[in-house]
Amino acid sequence: MLYLLYHYLTAHHVDLPGVGLFKYLTFRGGMAVATSQLVVVAMGSRFIRWMQAKQGKGQPIRADGIQRHIIEKAGTPTMGGLMFLAGISVATLLWADLKNIYVWVMLLVTLSFGALGFMDDYAKVTKQTTAGVSGRVRLLVEALIGVLAVAAMARFGPPSPGGASLSTSLAFPLFKHLVVNLSWFYPIFGAFIIVGASNAVNFTDGLDGLATVPVMIASATFALIAYLVGNFVFARYLELDFMPGVGEVAVFSAAVVGSGLGFLWYNAPPARIFMGDSGALALGGALGAVAVATKHEIVLGIVGGLFVVETVSVIIQVLWFKRTGRRVFLMAPIHHHFERLGWSEPTVVIRFWIVAIMLAMLGLATLKLR
Repeated sequence: MLYLLYHYLTAHHVDLPGVGLFKYLTFRGGMAVATSQLVVVAMGSRFIRWMQAKQGKGQPIRADGIQRHIIEKAGTPTMGGLMFLAGISVATLLWADLKNIYVWVMLLVTLSFGALGFMDDYAKVTKQTTAGVSGRVRLLVEALIGVLAVAAMARFGPPSPGGASLSTSLAFPLFKHLVVNLSWFYPIFGAFIIVGASNAVNFTDGLDGLATVPVMIASATFALIAYLVGNFVFARYLELDFMPGVGEVAVFSAAVVGSGLGFLWYNAPPARIFMGDSGALALGGALGAVAVATKHEIVLGIVGGLFVVETVSVIIQVLWFKRTGRRVFLMAPIHHHFERLGWSEPTVVIRFWIVAIMLAMLGLATLKLR
C-alpha cells in the first residue's frame, strides 16, 4: 500500500521527506519484518487469554506420545497460527506492491492453507481428539489450491526474458540455465511442492519452537533468493534465471520472518500457545509457493531439508510397520525418536535449529556453484 502511495505522490510531484525509501525492496523488506513482529507481539497476550477461555482443555496431546508432554503441555491452547497470519497479512499489505500478482498468490495460498488448518484445529479442540479434518479431504483441497496458485503465476506473471516457457519450467541448481519445460504438467508439479512443503512443516511442528525457527531461516533464505532472481543485474551476475516481479516476494518472505520472531516470544519453551495446523499448514504452503515463484523448487528441498527428513521418517515408519509390524524409529516424526533416546526437548530443538542453519547455507551455496 505504501509502495503505491509512493508512486502516487511521485506522479503528482509531491515531495515528502523519507517517502523515496518506499521504492527500495530492502527498506520495505526490513519494515515488513518489524511490522509483522510488532503485530504478533501486540496481539499475543490478549489473544492467548482469549484462546484459553474459548478452548478450555486446549490442544489434545497424542495418547501414545511422550508421557512428559501429556503432563506438561496439557491445556496449552492452539491456533496460534492465526497470529502468524495476522502479522504476515498486515505487513505484506502495508509494504508490498499490491499490483504484483506474486504478492496476491503468496497471500491467498497462505490464508487458504491457514483456513484449512483452522478447520482442522477447530475440529480437534471441539471434539478433543487428535483426528481433525479427513486427511484425504485436506490433501484434495490443498492440491486444488496449489494447482490454481501455480497456474495463476504461470499465466499472469510478468513475461521473462526466457519466454513463456520459463514460467512452466523446472530449473536445476548447480547447472547454468538448465531448465526443463514441464508445460501443462507444471501446475501439478508446483502443487506437489506446495502441498508437500505444507505437510512437511506440519510434521515438524511437534516441540516448542521446533518448526518456528526453521521456517524463519528458510523464509529469510528465500527472501534473499527472491531479491536476487527479481533483480536483473544480480541474476545475470549469478547466472540465475531472471524473473521480473518476483523481487516483491522478498517482502512477503520478510513478513514471515518477522511474524516468526513475534510468535517465538510466546512459543519459546515452555510454549504459552501452539501454532497448530492453522500455522504449520499455512507456513509450509507459503514456503512452497515462494519456491515455485522463484524457480528454486529443488533448492527448497535443500534449505528445508529438515522438513524433508521429518516427513520421510513418518513415511518410513508407517510403511515398514504395515509391512513387518515393527518400527524403524522409536517414535515418528524423528524428533520424538531422539526424545525417546533421552535427549531433552531443548536439546532436540536447538540441534535441529543448527541443522536448519547449515542446510540454509548449503542452499545458498547453490546460487554461486554453477
